[in-house]
Amino acid sequence: MPVPASLAGSLRAEVRGQVRTDSLAQALYGTDASNYRVLPEAVVVPADEEDLAAAVGLCREAGVPTVLRSGGTSMAGNTIGGVVIDVSRHLRGILDLDADSRTAVVQPGVVLTDLMAAARPHGLTFGADPSSASRATLGGMIANNACGAHSVAWGTTADNTLGLDVIAGDGRRLSLTASEGAAARPAPGRVERDLIAGLQRIGGRHRRLIERQFGTFSRQISGYALQHLLTDPEPDAVRLLCGSEGSLATTLQATVRLVELPTATVLLALGFASSADAARSVPLVLPHGPLTIESINATLVDRLPHEVRRAAQAAGLPEGSVWLLVEVPGEAASEAAARAEEVAAQVRDGIAGATASVVSDPGAKAVLWRCRKDGTGLATRRADGAEAWCGWEDAAVPPARLADYLEGLDELLAKYGYSGASYGHFGEGCMHMRIDFDFLTESGRRDYRSFIEQATDLVTGLGGSVSGEHGDGRARGEMVARMYGPEAMAVFAEVKNLFDPDGVLNPGVIVDPPPVDVALRQAGAARLAQPETLFAYPDDNESFAQAQRRCVGVGSCRQTSGGVMCPSFQVTKEEQHSTRGRARVLFEMLEGDVITDGWRSSEVRDALDLCLSCKGCLSDCPVNVDMATYKAEFTHHHYARRPWARPRSHWSMGWLPVWAQVASRAPRLVNAVTGSAAAPLLRAAGGIAADRDIPAFAHEPFARWFARRTPEGTGERGPVLLWPDTFTNALSPQVGRAAVRVLEDAGFSVHLPTGPVCCGLTWISTGQLGMARRVLRRSLRTIAPALRAGAPVVGLEPSCTAALRHDAADLLADEPLARAAREQTLTVAELLEQRAPDWQPPQVGGEALVQVHCHQHAVMGFDADRRLMDAAGIEATVPDSGCCGLAGNFGFEAGHEELSRAVGERVILPEVRAADPATSVLADGFSCRTQIGQETPRQARHLVELLADGLLDRSSRC
Repeated sequence: MPVPASLAGSLRAEVRGQVRTDSLAQALYGTDASNYRVLPEAVVVPADEEDLAAAVGLCREAGVPTVLRSGGTSMAGNTIGGVVIDVSRHLRGILDLDADSRTAVVQPGVVLTDLMAAARPHGLTFGADPSSASRATLGGMIANNACGAHSVAWGTTADNTLGLDVIAGDGRRLSLTASEGAAARPAPGRVERDLIAGLQRIGGRHRRLIERQFGTFSRQISGYALQHLLTDPEPDAVRLLCGSEGSLATTLQATVRLVELPTATVLLALGFASSADAARSVPLVLPHGPLTIESINATLVDRLPHEVRRAAQAAGLPEGSVWLLVEVPGEAASEAAARAEEVAAQVRDGIAGATASVVSDPGAKAVLWRCRKDGTGLATRRADGAEAWCGWEDAAVPPARLADYLEGLDELLAKYGYSGASYGHFGEGCMHMRIDFDFLTESGRRDYRSFIEQATDLVTGLGGSVSGEHGDGRARGEMVARMYGPEAMAVFAEVKNLFDPDGVLNPGVIVDPPPVDVALRQAGAARLAQPETLFAYPDDNESFAQAQRRCVGVGSCRQTSGGVMCPSFQVTKEEQHSTRGRARVLFEMLEGDVITDGWRSSEVRDALDLCLSCKGCLSDCPVNVDMATYKAEFTHHHYARRPWARPRSHWSMGWLPVWAQVASRAPRLVNAVTGSAAAPLLRAAGGIAADRDIPAFAHEPFARWFARRTPEGTGERGPVLLWPDTFTNALSPQVGRAAVRVLEDAGFSVHLPTGPVCCGLTWISTGQLGMARRVLRRSLRTIAPALRAGAPVVGLEPSCTAALRHDAADLLADEPLARAAREQTLTVAELLEQRAPDWQPPQVGGEALVQVHCHQHAVMGFDADRRLMDAAGIEATVPDSGCCGLAGNFGFEAGHEELSRAVGERVILPEVRAADPATSVLADGFSCRTQIGQETPRQARHLVELLADGLLDRSSRC
C-alpha cells in the first residue's frame, strides 16, 4: 500500500534527507539478499541521527511500520516492507576510536571494513567479521548478531557490543550498557531503569523455560536471546537487542569492543573426502585455539574463475573434496607454523585420508580466503548453470553434532532430489548452503516448504538452531515456533510488547511471522517473461529473465574500499547506482506491477544512465552479473523505432568509427575545426561535455603507415593478424607502429585485415545493436581467411579485444566466425607468452605506474601483462584504482563529466600526479590514456610503446 499522503508530506517537511515514494525507489528496495519481495511504502534516506529519529517518530505516530536497512544484505528477508529507512548513505561515522580502552563508537551505517581499517594502525580489529565485511554495516550486524570467520575466537557481534543508543518502538530514547561495560558509562536514567525492570519481570516469570531452551551453544541465533534476561545482577538489554532484527528498537549509535590482532598467523588448509569427515576433525582442532575453522567444498571451488581456482591450487589447497581453512596464531610466524603443523599431524592421525598444507605467504592466503568469501554468490549457480538459492541458509548445531547433521541433511537432500554447495563456520557448527530449490512452479514451492519443515525437525532434534547467523526474518520466522514451541513464542511476544507495543518496528519478524513460502520473489510474473533479445545469454538458458535472477543481492557491488565494481556507486553511494540496484530495477521491469512500461521505462533508463559499462561486475560480481550487456540490450529496445529520441551522443560517439574514417581523409582540417572557436558548437551538437577536449586525429592513420612500410624480421613464428581498431588506427597510430616492431622482433609475420574492420563496441555501448551486428558480421567476413587458418588475432585496445572475446559471440550466437574470433583473439602479452615463450623482451627496467583497463580486468585478465613486464625488468605498481572514469564515451557525454572525474579522482589520477617523473605511466586503453592526459600533467603510454623503445635502445647498443 502507498504511504498516506499526510505522512509523506510530514516526512518531506521534517526530514532533510531523501524521502521517496516513486516507483523507482520501490523497485530498488523491494527485496534484499533473500528470496522475498515486499514493496516498501516509502524510502527515507536520513541525513543524520536527528533525521533518523524524526522519521521513526513520524511513522510511529501514523501507525505505519518502519524497517531499518543499511547494507541490505540480509538473506533472511528481514529488511523489506513498510517505510524502509536506509542509513547506509549518511550515517557512516566512526564517532570515536579509543585504542587504550579498545572501543569505538559508531553510527549504524558504518561499513565493517572501514572500522577495521581505522582500527588496524592501532593493532586492533572488530572480532566478528562476516564475509560480507566490505559492505556489511555495524547496524545490520547488530540487528542480526552477525558472526563471521573469527567468531570461533572472538565471539559474535553481541559478544563485542558494549553499549547501544536506541529508540524503542514506543518512542523512548534509551542509552543502554552491556553488563560488562556498565562501570564505564553513566548510571542508567529512569526510562532505562523502567525497561530493565520490565525485562527482569519477564525473565523471572519464565526462568525455567529460558534456562532449559536458551543460551545452549554459541550459534543459537534464532528468536530473541532470552538468556540475557537472566544475567546477574540485571538483564543485559544490549545483548538482547543484538539479533532482534530491528523489531524492538532502532539503533542510533553503538559502542563496540575492539580486539587485538595477532602478531603472526598462518593458514592451515585441511582436505577431506567428505563434509562429515571435515566435521569430525573440528573437536581435534578446537583445543589448539584457532582463530578460524571455515569450510569450503569442491562444488564451490569449481565455480571460481579459472585463474582464481588455479591460483588456489598453487597457493596450497591440498587434495580433497571438502576443505577447512584454519587460521593459527602465534607470537612469530615460525611459532604459528609449528602450531599449524602440530594441528595437521593430529588431524591426519585422527581422520583417515585427511591432507594438509600450511600456507604463510600473504598473497597465497588471500587467494584461499577469496574461495570462502565469495561463497555466498558463487553458490547461487551450479556448474551446469542451474540456479540455487538461499532458504535453508545457515542452520547451526552444537559442533559435536555437526557430522550427524550433515549426514542427515545429505539424506534429506537426496529425498527431494536437491543439490547444493555448502560452506561455513564449522568451528561453531554453522553451515551455509545454497540449494537448487524450484521456486518457479507451484509443486516446487510445495516441496520447498516440506523440505524446510523436515530440515527444521532435523536441526532441533540435534539441539540446534534454524538460524546460526543472519537472523530469522521471513526465511525462518515461521520455523522458530516449530523449534521453540508456543510457550517460548509467547515470551517473545511479551518482549516485543515491552519495547514496541504497537508493533510498528519490522512487523512479522520473530513475532507473528508470515509463512515461509509467501511473497517469494521468484514466484512472480517475471518468471514467465520471455522478451525477445539480441544478445543470446548462453549462460542463462538464452533467457533475459533468468539473467536478471542472477543478482541475489549479496551486495559485493556496494563496496567502496577498492575493486573495479561498481565505479558509480563508489562515488555516489546511492543504491540505484550499484550493480545490484540496476539489476533490481530490470527485474521489476519484467515483473511489471511497479515499473509498468517495459522497455520504454524511464525509471530503468535513469537507473542505467550512470552505469559506465565498465564490465567490472562481469568479473568482480560473484555471480557474474553483466550489467554492461544488460544496459546495451535495454538501450537498444528503449530507443527502437524512435531514433529521434536517442541522446545526441549516441550519434556522435556511437558512430565514432564512421566519423573517424571520414576525418582520417583530412585530419589536419578536422583538427583545425575541432580546435577552433566552433568547438563549443560541435560539442553541443554532439552531446559532448562542454569542458572535454575533443581528441586530435592522427595525421597519418596506422593502416596507411602499415601499407607503405617494408616488413622486417624473419616471421619464423608464423602470421598474426593485428586488429586495427578505430582508436589505434585514427587516434593513436604510434601504438600500432610499436606493436608491429615488437611482434616482428618476436618472430611473427604481421598482417592487417584486407579491408576496414570494427568490433562494433561503440554501437554496442550505446545500444545500437542492429548496427553493431551488421558491422561485426562484415568485419568477421573480412578476416574469415585468417580465422579459418587458425591465425591469432592480436588486439591492442583492451575494450575492442574484450568485445571480440566476449560480446561478439553473444551478439552473433549463430555465427561460427564469432566463436572462432573469441577463441583466437589475444592480447600482445598473451600471444608472446603462448606462441613465443622463448622470446627475450628488451630489458626496459625502471618503474611503471599501471592503470589496467576495466574490460581487460573483466575479460582477459592482467596476469600475462604482469609477467611480460617482469621479464622486461619493469617494476610495475598496479594501484587498486578500478575504472579511470572516462569509460569510452561515458565521460565525454554531457551530464556525466562530474561523475567521470570523481571516479578517476578516487585513486588513479592522484596516483599519477604523485608519481616520480622518472616513473612511466602505462595505460593500454585509449580512454584511460585520455583521462590521464586531460586531468593530469602526465601522458600515459601503451606497454608495447615501452617495449618498442627498449628494442630501439637494444639495437642502438648493438
